[in-house]
Amino acid sequence: MKKIILFTFVLALVMLSCNSKNKEVKAAEGQEVVNTEAQYSCPMHPEITGKAGDVCSECGMELEAKSTEIVEDTKVDIPEVTEAVKSTVSTEAIVNGYLKVKNALANDNSEEAATAANDFIKAVSATNTSKIDSKLLAKFRSSTDDAKKQAELIAKNKSDIDQQRAYFAALSKDISTLIANFGTTKHLYQDYCPMYNEGKSGYWISEMKEIKNPYFGSEMLECGGMIKEIK
Repeated sequence: MKKIILFTFVLALVMLSCNSKNKEVKAAEGQEVVNTEAQYSCPMHPEITGKAGDVCSECGMELEAKSTEIVEDTKVDIPEVTEAVKSTVSTEAIVNGYLKVKNALANDNSEEAATAANDFIKAVSATNTSKIDSKLLAKFRSSTDDAKKQAELIAKNKSDIDQQRAYFAALSKDISTLIANFGTTKHLYQDYCPMYNEGKSGYWISEMKEIKNPYFGSEMLECGGMIKEIK
């Protein structure tokens, strides 16, 4: 229960910060931020309503015209994995390949993301799975087969970074599942951006504590927050 309350509080702070950054970006681009009298509601407390610019009396978040729905199915819980399971397969090359895709998108570099996606596919194919028993192998294949499909789509869409980012969201879920099942030797972080896709799929894995948002890049590079540290 304490973890749920803490996560809700952190998420509220993240969303408030991201909303502020989004307005700053629009102002910098010369876009007018419209303040209307339409009913707005709190993303975390939808029963609390008001007009644009008001804040929630419960959590202090700025009210939004449309509530951000958080779909828990997109967030993969990453538990501690036993050393016995970790020893069956190394996920290091796969995770490193994924991180290169993530960093390319954070840098708004679609061509580099496409190249990194092809390297990721090679890393998955080259992974030695000879020590994995049949039950674990099925879990490994389930995650990596879909991950390769998403990476292929990222590679094919080097001229459309928005599409690449949509496929990256699915890839991130696959990598989170892989780490949840087989662990990692790397010190990682699970991050979340509530502004991407209405909060439905804005999760990613990072090797750095600092937020570098792969879904918005330079538009809102620091939008988001860490929700879990993975050791």
